[in-house]
Amino acid sequence: MEIILKYFPELTDKQKNQFSQLQSLYADWNDKINVISRKDIENISERHVLHSLGIAKVISFKKGTSILDVGTGGGFPGIPLAILFPESNFHLVDSIGKKIKVVNAVSESLGLTNVIGEHKRAEQITEQYDFVISRAVTRLVRFYPWIKKNFNPRSRHKLKNGLLYLKGGDLLEELQESRLKKIATHKLSNYFEEEFFETKKVIYLPAQ
Repeated sequence: MEIILKYFPELTDKQKNQFSQLQSLYADWNDKINVISRKDIENISERHVLHSLGIAKVISFKKGTSILDVGTGGGFPGIPLAILFPESNFHLVDSIGKKIKVVNAVSESLGLTNVIGEHKRAEQITEQYDFVISRAVTRLVRFYPWIKKNFNPRSRHKLKNGLLYLKGGDLLEELQESRLKKIATHKLSNYFEEEFFETKKVIYLPAQ
């Protein structure tokens, strides 16, 4: 919890309680269904929770915002963001059913009423959302065609509706390969001082 409060000090007591439960919930579920590497369980607050919250340094979701988390795995980045933005609505999908089982169990344990977890592929989703979020599922040139149909054309934020994609490493070649326009890269090292974030980024791509 200390590392979360370091960068998000204005959490409510309810949010603090929810964030504090994540370590034990995921450790328990990881013993049954492996959704996080065993070495990362001990560093879940930094490498999964705070990493997910990097998106919140780029945008603050307004009340009623709809967000689709594609390839959520065990619930990242969706669940930490759903805790931080309880008045926004999160639809978490993954093609692996056992991972969604963990998502729904964790959401229920935390009392999150703004999360729906569903066993689906991105191509099967027909609804439209304000934003799509994801964490390094695949290269942008493959990923964007799956979700370009899912954006609400009407934007309510200063940031136009689009994709917020957590990625790491040197992305120059990948971004050029995608041939997508108006991509903005936000270095998480500008917001978080831990070594883990030195090469981590949030890629923002407006709907196009």
